[in-house]
Amino acid sequence: MKAVLTAVLLCVAASCLAQQRLVEPGAPDSARPTATLVLRHLAEGNIEAAAALSNAPQGRLQVLRDYRKALGEEDFKRVFAQYLNHEVVAEVALGRHRLLVWHLVGTEERLAGQFYVEDGGRFLMDDVPSEARSELRRILGEYRKKMGSDPTK
Repeated sequence: MKAVLTAVLLCVAASCLAQQRLVEPGAPDSARPTATLVLRHLAEGNIEAAAALSNAPQGRLQVLRDYRKALGEEDFKRVFAQYLNHEVVAEVALGRHRLLVWHLVGTEERLAGQFYVEDGGRFLMDDVPSEARSELRRILGEYRKKMGSDPTK
């Protein structure tokens, strides 16, 4: 399944005008280590530590508080822990920006994405609107369409 997902993502990325590339696992310019750290903080319920790894920490903290309040503490932790139990199927780079795509399988199957940006030699969650982030969001949408993954389910 991972090979199919990667092939689809390559086709989607190739159809874009901007210069994207896939980042290999373990590459020095991968946002995966930061994503793992963020997800560990969230799975533990430590929203302050997770928000500190954002390029807009106060806004991210409020979003996380609202989400935790809506779900409840235990469900909040469970949602983010599930990411840690699934591998990243693709990481797309667009300049300093990254899109990480997870193939989440459980009671439902879906593709989930997270956005990161390199800032001063480290990666942060990308919570600031930009053209690059919009382009990566569009790529995620195309990827979902091609794979038949509806993020609203």
